[in-house]
Parts: sequence; C-alpha cells; structure tokens
Amino acid sequence: MTGGERGPDSEAYAGLGDWTPGSLGVPGEVRPVVSAPEPVLTYVGGEVDPTAEETVRLAADLIATMRVSPGCVGLAAPQIGVAARVFAVDVVGHPKALTVHGTFALCNARVVEASRWKVAREGCMSVPDLTGDVKRASRLVVEGVLPGTGRPVRLVTDGFEARALQHEIDHCAGLLFLDRVAGAHAIYQRKVYL
Repeated sequence: MTGGERGPDSEAYAGLGDWTPGSLGVPGEVRPVVSAPEPVLTYVGGEVDPTAEETVRLAADLIATMRVSPGCVGLAAPQIGVAARVFAVDVVGHPKALTVHGTFALCNARVVEASRWKVAREGCMSVPDLTGDVKRASRLVVEGVLPGTGRPVRLVTDGFEARALQHEIDHCAGLLFLDRVAGAHAIYQRKVYL
C-alpha cells in the first residue's frame, strides 16, 4: 500500500512525498507531557493554519518530544497543553507496524475511510498508569495537511499505524483511549517490566 493513493473525491491530495521533519525548518523543543485529568485533554482542538509560524513550531515540538519519550509512537498537541488539531506519528521500528510512513506531522486531519475493526490494547503518555482494549479500524484513510508546506495529503495505512493515527486524531477531538473502551472490564493497570 502506498501513501499516495487517491479517490475520485480527493484529487487535491497526495502522499507525504519528500516531506520530512527537517521540512519544518525549525528545531523542536522538548515540552512536558500533561496527564489526565488535565482539562486541555478534554477540549476539542481548533483547526490551525498549517503554514503559520506557531503551527510549524508546535509540530517541531511534538516531534522532538515524541523522539525523547521511550515507546512513544504518537503525540498530539493537547498532550503538550495546546488545544489544536496537530499531531505527530512515528511507528518506524515498532514490531507491530506493517505499513510505515516514517516520522510525520499532520494538521487538521480527519478519517475519510475506516474498515476492518479490531480490538487491541492501547496505552498513552497522558494516562501513564493504565492501558485498555480499544476497538479501532485496522484499515484507514486519513486526509490532512502537512505543517510548513500547507500541502494536503491522503494517507492509506493499516494495522498499528492506523491505530496510532486514530489515537492521535481522538486526542485532537478531546478524547482519550479511556473514552473508547467497552467498560471498566477492558481497563488494566499498566505493567512495568524491570
């Protein structure tokens, strides 16, 4: 599967192309990650101007923070205290990842197709002590805009990367994975291995 597949209603969209975190042109700053019940995690993030300086800096900060956080495969703006529809994802090297688009950030992303629903365990840096079983699409098409360039993109993905994208899009909508679990029986204390 490629990231550049197009549907008839998405002629303006393409894949990531040659976009990399370096395309942002600014170094990211590592920022503190907020934890539930911090109110910003429940706010619906506003749309952003992908070419605005503050959006570009926010995307760079998300990538920098994600890179220094062990086991982190995605991070959304609300998790660093900003109610905005911006997030970063990087599932490179994750043993469960089949389709991998590399390290990227998206603005104003939305799910346009979702299928093949499966339940799997999720965790979150903003809910450090718990994990939960969440039903998500294992095949996904997402449209959004690349920060810095303002170029619209359409990503077709599956499996673990699809789950990561849905998790981060939820954060931008004020939802945690705990809002998606079937009930208390599907929430677990996070295991810590020495």
